[in-house]
Amino acid sequence: MQDGPCVTFLQWALPRMDLRWPGFRRVRGQVCKRLQRRLRELRLPDLEAYSHYCLQQPEEWKILEALCRISISRFYRDRGLFTLLGKELLPELATQVGATMDNSLRIWCAGCASGEEPYSLALVWAFQLAANYPDIHLQILASDIDPQLLQRAARARYRDSSLKELPSVWKERAFSRVGDDFHLRQSYRRPVQLLQHDLRGPAIKGPFQLILCRNLAFTYFSEPLQRQVLEKFQQVLLPGGCLVIGSHEALPISPSGFSPLNSKLGIYRKAATPLIPPVREGCSNNSAGP
Repeated sequence: MQDGPCVTFLQWALPRMDLRWPGFRRVRGQVCKRLQRRLRELRLPDLEAYSHYCLQQPEEWKILEALCRISISRFYRDRGLFTLLGKELLPELATQVGATMDNSLRIWCAGCASGEEPYSLALVWAFQLAANYPDIHLQILASDIDPQLLQRAARARYRDSSLKELPSVWKERAFSRVGDDFHLRQSYRRPVQLLQHDLRGPAIKGPFQLILCRNLAFTYFSEPLQRQVLEKFQQVLLPGGCLVIGSHEALPISPSGFSPLNSKLGIYRKAATPLIPPVREGCSNNSAGP
């Protein structure tokens, strides 16, 4: 498929789905290949015909939206972030948990794809922090909109290329070899709960001490939708808790409720108030990402 017609189509279609073209500029090739396959399935000659088809068949927009989902993930992606999480941020949050007499450190990974990010957090905790905080119970909620990606996360089997940034000793201890794949051992998967959830829908019940939403909402969503997502994060993030976005992303506004903790790594802190033990609400069964 020629690049020009695909770009023109995406610039027309993305705003109609509350998505933004600049976020797709570098990854458009992946989407254009999917669109080419969809044209063959529908036996349509070109994207102009497909645009008319979308206008005539409203249900096609859900299919088109799925074709525009981008998932690029691997273990320990952005080593600098995970180093800081293990050495500074998670110990600080664990200490806050202990100060409130609540023994649960709750983390939400929004847009978890096939599980590499939440499982990386579980490994950081297991290998660097668990021995120092024996009374703290780690809970990681990993959500995504795509049920197929969540099924892959549940299988927890990965190619070697997905593990290339993970410390080698962690790889040896946490994974077992199954053919050409590496299977994450059950004990390291235990803190992670998988949940199908659309970030554009109702907020997940909290509270959380840490939320990660990297390279998703603040890259691909329209600015009004980004603001809505940010408001939901504000609602469920505890005072003094942290929000982590992609290192190349920016918050849609300069909210008074957040201040940059490490802007280079995309880490923001919610304004703190006097520490009050949170009310345990658990996780809803509502069913992340474009």
